[in-house]
Amino acid sequence: MVMRATAPVAVASATVLLLTGCGGGGPRGSANSKLTDDKIVLGVLNDQSGPYLEASGKNSVKAVELAVEDFKAKYGDKAITKNISVETADHQNKPDVANTKAAEMYDRKAVDAILDVPTSSAAEKVADVAKEKKKLYFNITAATTTLTGTKCNRYTFHYAYDTYMLANGTGRNTTEQGAKNWYVVYPNYQFGQDMEKSFSAAVQAAGGRIVAKDAAPFPNTSGDYSTYLLKAPTLNPKPDVLGTMQAGAELVNLVKQYNEFKLRDKGVGLAVGLMFLTDIHSLTPDALAGTTYTDAWYWNFDAKNREFADRFQKVAGVRPTFSHAANYSAALQYLEAVQAAGTDDADTIVKQLEGKTIEDVFLRNGKIRPEDHRVVHDAYLAQVKPAAEVTEPWDYVKILKTIPAAEAFRAPSPDCKM
Repeated sequence: MVMRATAPVAVASATVLLLTGCGGGGPRGSANSKLTDDKIVLGVLNDQSGPYLEASGKNSVKAVELAVEDFKAKYGDKAITKNISVETADHQNKPDVANTKAAEMYDRKAVDAILDVPTSSAAEKVADVAKEKKKLYFNITAATTTLTGTKCNRYTFHYAYDTYMLANGTGRNTTEQGAKNWYVVYPNYQFGQDMEKSFSAAVQAAGGRIVAKDAAPFPNTSGDYSTYLLKAPTLNPKPDVLGTMQAGAELVNLVKQYNEFKLRDKGVGLAVGLMFLTDIHSLTPDALAGTTYTDAWYWNFDAKNREFADRFQKVAGVRPTFSHAANYSAALQYLEAVQAAGTDDADTIVKQLEGKTIEDVFLRNGKIRPEDHRVVHDAYLAQVKPAAEVTEPWDYVKILKTIPAAEAFRAPSPDCKM
């Protein structure tokens, strides 16, 4: 189902985000603008009914609406247009549906830029459509590095994170802390396959080894991971850690069963490839206490993040995940680029964004690499608190260290041909 949504009217924060970098030029009022159809339409294409519903879903739509609201409040009558709307659709984590919905958004809904798109196989399809239609696409919630590799193109920007960032943080650090033998379980589709490769490389580079690896069905409609969990302590050598590459509701199911089988008591620790704040909330902190993982953003990291999280909670009823904050950032950066350029012409906006350095609520030390449109930024090694250390709802994590932007992401790939 496709719904039409418009940004709600609300009081915007008094804090104005500071944006720096190339693409300067002051704001241009609507009298000087050259919009292709006298309006701007943003499209949020994501999972609104499946395993990534909580991590992204309709709350990502609310994040984008909040960005529209803030843009209008910042520029007022000088905004390039007041006619800004948000289209949204559920791709059901199916590549063919994502392909159809993306084409429909660009062609029938007059969408200028598509955002979000979790599920790597779906994300790749949307990249193909963006290239064909010559329309902008900001991927937020898919992790595959192919978006800045073989599937890169002039109109696609990979915004929040990828499998290299996750593996370089969690895989390398966990191995260096003593977990030398790994058993990896991953979902059998593009994301999981990419995660397995990235984690295996990071573990081996840090002196560890992969004892065994298994591909689990995706989607795992049964929710049963007992085959893999019972296998873990029987392997020779016994793994120090079970590395799970599942995400969203599937991660929740696996961790519940991990605890039921008491694998930690049997000497098999847990490392999570990708985890969202909503996963910890669903499982409770004690179910994951001590688990280390790599995060792209955390709502209570500092005062700027918390201010945004307070505003987001008022409209969404929950604290934001990193995907919600990144959708907000990407939408706002796109609108800022249109404002600065005085047009929504896709090729002009690409030039406006390439090489731009950004400091905002999501991006710290952020830069849009012109070589592959990878948005690099600081990342964080995080650890789940035990319940006894949780002092307020949703504050489940402590940040162990900041991973600088220059270290967090891989160098541009020779596979990327813009």
